[in-house]
Amino acid sequence: MNTNTAPASTPRLDRRDLMKLTGAGAAVLAAAPLFNLSNAKAQSMPADWDKTFPKSEKVDHQKVSFRNRYGITLAGDLYLPKDRAGRRLAALAVGGPFGAVKEQSSGLYAQTMAERGFVTLAFDASFTGESGGEPRNVASPDINTEDFSAAVDYLGLHPSVDRERIGVIGICGWGGMALNAVAVDKRVKAVVASTMYDMTRVMSKGYNDSVTLEQRTQALEQMSRQRWEDAANGTPAYQPPYNDLKGGEAQFLVDYHDYYRTPRGYHPRAVNSGHSWTRTTPLSFMNMPLLTYIKEISPRPVLLIHGEKAHSRYFSETAYAAAAEPKELMIIPGASHVDLYDKVDAIPFDKLTSFFNRHLAA
Repeated sequence: MNTNTAPASTPRLDRRDLMKLTGAGAAVLAAAPLFNLSNAKAQSMPADWDKTFPKSEKVDHQKVSFRNRYGITLAGDLYLPKDRAGRRLAALAVGGPFGAVKEQSSGLYAQTMAERGFVTLAFDASFTGESGGEPRNVASPDINTEDFSAAVDYLGLHPSVDRERIGVIGICGWGGMALNAVAVDKRVKAVVASTMYDMTRVMSKGYNDSVTLEQRTQALEQMSRQRWEDAANGTPAYQPPYNDLKGGEAQFLVDYHDYYRTPRGYHPRAVNSGHSWTRTTPLSFMNMPLLTYIKEISPRPVLLIHGEKAHSRYFSETAYAAAAEPKELMIIPGASHVDLYDKVDAIPFDKLTSFFNRHLAA
């Protein structure tokens, strides 16, 4: 990992300033794991099961791969109902959270929805997890939007899928990517964004749009000059580890730590579980708003799900106001942002099932 510092003449934001600017915190940047998951969960998980949730006996699971429009090979976990009996079923592409891998929240959503009768595909974003792409751990609002459409490509060619009945679920930062993808990909018939972040908004303006023009300019100056360092070194520099709690952090940072850095949700391939994004990752997000064309999802339905107590709730409320009908905003009483990653008593799977059954009907 390249950790060279900038020339003395270049202003350098400290970690708290950068976190405020990018809106990163634990959602975007990583922190070192506290202990080894394989030891912590060895007694509760099958030896060949690398997920953070128990394996279901109601579905068949396959490791798959497919390519996106940019030629990057993506890795996925395909879940199929055991009782499919040769029928072509409705299907769901599932991605997120931002900086997570398919073995975490997206896999839990995918497996649970497969238990409820859908063919589902949880996949790793380009440049992360088991998917291809170099350098590692870089994100792009365009390429990651394309990743969803590539998943739809794969599902539409699968013999167990009715290609006219495909939906999308995006979680956290991939909720924004999902909405962005469905706005242009007319093959998708319905979309759900759960505990959604608009990553371009939070990286451009910080949480609650609190970043000033001066702060934004300073960060862009720093990242622009970082490109020369990366080019000279032939490899990108990476953000320092985040979420090393020292006391006094906001509750949402404590919540991220509790998911990504404990056996509850830790996975060694996740950016947020012991790695970090490149220092220049925010550049494209700060210049390309994701939800510009959210109205063009209509007449296809949008369901936004968010926790009542989530620090990020305003992202879904803003997206809901901007979207055209048919649309719905479902607020989960008492739930935080991270509760909708893996707490099955908080995630409204019954609502997800009825929503997609209705809008992906044969």
